[in-house]
Amino acid sequence: MPPKLHLLTTTTTLLILLHTVTPLRLPEFQEAPAFRNGNECNDTLIHIAMTLDATYLRGSIAGVFSIIQHSTCPENTVFHFLTTNSLSTALRRTITTTFPYLNFHIHHFSTARVKNKISTSIRRALDQPLNYARIYLADLLPATVHRVIYFDSDVIIVDDVVKLWEIELNSHVLGAPEYCHANFTNYFTKNFWSNPSFARVFKHARAKPCYFNTGVMVIDMVKWRAVKVTEKLERWMEIQKIYRIYELGSLPPFLLVFAGDVEAVEHRWNQHGLGGDNVKGLCRDLHPGRVSLLHWSGKGKPWLRLDSKRACPLDGLWAPYDLLKHGPLISDR
Repeated sequence: MPPKLHLLTTTTTLLILLHTVTPLRLPEFQEAPAFRNGNECNDTLIHIAMTLDATYLRGSIAGVFSIIQHSTCPENTVFHFLTTNSLSTALRRTITTTFPYLNFHIHHFSTARVKNKISTSIRRALDQPLNYARIYLADLLPATVHRVIYFDSDVIIVDDVVKLWEIELNSHVLGAPEYCHANFTNYFTKNFWSNPSFARVFKHARAKPCYFNTGVMVIDMVKWRAVKVTEKLERWMEIQKIYRIYELGSLPPFLLVFAGDVEAVEHRWNQHGLGGDNVKGLCRDLHPGRVSLLHWSGKGKPWLRLDSKRACPLDGLWAPYDLLKHGPLISDR
């Protein structure tokens, strides 16, 4: 082997080894105060699922802090964090040091499950494999978990989460705030609406198909498994790879499976869109009505706008839940 080529190969190998053994640097957070159950608490456990990754960790930490701070029975709340194997050790350490008293489990999501099912969307962050982990909740969580609330990593809860937990799902698998004024046709491409076999899915819905945001969902896991929801969602992802029937990541498959079959939850449980649209992320106002949950869905995230000194007015509502010790070490996707 020529000397220069040998040197190049050796250098490359050393760089790979260095990258392998260097521990992931995550932001450091302040330790959250301990919140204890009130006298009126019973033994009912509330199960909450969220994804954890390096990019949105700051938002997830703030979301957890907001939940336990406003809960009457914080010790009854069990968190289920979905993450990848490569991050689990570092993230477990972060959660343990930030919330020493938190009851939580980390569930490993294999990105290989969606490697060949994801198609590009209008925003890169929507294409990340972990964004699809919610599809596999029934496989990732123990069978003993019969109901779960799923929250995105960019939400702040300003009410007692037990109120959301106790809603009646009736015969539905899923409950979420619905927005029937939204133009439903905008969530699918011409390829979808021009194909009668695709468009027919909404004609047979139990009720009028309405948009709902998948960042806040109450799910009956027993019914989910019984009717094989995961397989139905995967099927639409496979169709998307061939026909390009939508542009918005993991949301449209949920609309295709559940629209018209959702237990409507009060809008106060998802004041969404505070991150603006998926292109510019411009500032937005709250929707009219009461507020129990603030959701910075869209491109703009409050922690990034606050750090850049270009915060929107409502980003100040997120700031009190930010436990970050130092400046962010990881930039947005």
